[in-house]
Amino acid sequence: MKPSGLGWAGEIPTDWDVAKICLVAKLESGHTPSRQHPEYWVPSECTIPWFSLADVWQLREGVQEYLGETSECISPMGIAHSAARILPAGTVVLSRTASVGFAGIMPRPMATTQDFANWVPGERVVSEYLLYALRAMRDEFSRVMTGSTHQTIYMPDIRRLAIPVPPRDEQERIVAELRARLPRVDRLIAKQEQLITLLSEKRQGLITHAVTKGLDPNTPTKPSGVDWIGNVPAHWKVARIRQVARLESGHTPSRQHPEWWIPEECTIPWVSLADVWKLRDGVTEYLDTTAEKISELGLANSSARLLPAGTVILSRTASVGFSAIIKAPMATTQDFVNWICGPTLLPEYLLYLLRAMTPEFARLTQGSVHRTIYMPDVTRFMTTVPPLDEQKRIVAHVREELRRLDGLAHRAEAMVEKLREYRQALIAAAVTGQLDAGSTPKAARPTSRHVEAEVA
Repeated sequence: MKPSGLGWAGEIPTDWDVAKICLVAKLESGHTPSRQHPEYWVPSECTIPWFSLADVWQLREGVQEYLGETSECISPMGIAHSAARILPAGTVVLSRTASVGFAGIMPRPMATTQDFANWVPGERVVSEYLLYALRAMRDEFSRVMTGSTHQTIYMPDIRRLAIPVPPRDEQERIVAELRARLPRVDRLIAKQEQLITLLSEKRQGLITHAVTKGLDPNTPTKPSGVDWIGNVPAHWKVARIRQVARLESGHTPSRQHPEWWIPEECTIPWVSLADVWKLRDGVTEYLDTTAEKISELGLANSSARLLPAGTVILSRTASVGFSAIIKAPMATTQDFVNWICGPTLLPEYLLYLLRAMTPEFARLTQGSVHRTIYMPDVTRFMTTVPPLDEQKRIVAHVREELRRLDGLAHRAEAMVEKLREYRQALIAAAVTGQLDAGSTPKAARPTSRHVEAEVA
């Protein structure tokens, strides 16, 4: 072995070369014909496959080698009047803006947008080997890309990208070895992801069953009169939520009054859509901090209300259907509806009831761009109302079961992460000459054995 001189590659076999990719493959950039010329975009004449960022989803998992169908095509006239090029089958593409670092191979002549760097391999490099070398360079792409919002690898850095270059027959053996090994890893990943999906479905089913059927399967039932609830225990009540909890909407003090937004005077926690990410996992029950705060003056001069601890909140616009219980007095934006529970309803029970309503929220949400559940629909939300002691038992049971299911899901997610790391280590070891046929990369060997045992 010898030092490669490449930060990401480490040592490589002594008989291998190292070269800039642009010296072993012709570098081509992509382009977009001007949209201001409709004659370039006549649908019947757009016959040339044109790979764009809308198609990158195909490559995100790192499993698919060859590009599939493109969401758009361009015309010969568009090609002739732009810097776009029809590139030959076997060209290797790399996304270099926005979604950075995803690579694939053209199975037929195609063009790309300017968001891609494209290499037409020469005699010294095999397309599939170059693809795997690019996929091994994930950390290198992170190092050279710039920008916080719009991330990009600029063309001067693209031209400097370099890879190990083994003899061509060895490249072909490396590709064959990876093609033999990676599908097994991918099957293990798919198995764990399927388990995560099943656990999520079981989680939702557990909550729904508990708040609509209770814990005793032998109790007599009666129709609830609500489609999504179905039959309920005969001794339970069914009511609109606003009949057993006070409904409050949120509000935003006017930004046109800077005196309401003096930072040192903004001391009241104020729940906004910026806090929804904390609730997306469906595990968090209580919200104790907020991204923003408002002032007493802003509160006094708006329809916002200071809600007591224990209020149950639900997002109803944009990110619809996420719920929590506030742990301290807070206000919310108009993107939330809020319920202050009365004496016959526990906040924790109402929280689980709302989380059981996910399919119902999907049915009631309107709008394609600005998605909303409107207030008339909110006022009609129904809840089951078991006796308080039974609500407490249901909450305790659901929490215990969710703790178990979430533990299993966390274990499966950790397994997926290990497998992805192993997959990446396998590719990196192969394209740097550290993987002989029948061996396992040193960095990944323990992970591999433990993962396979766990999955079994």
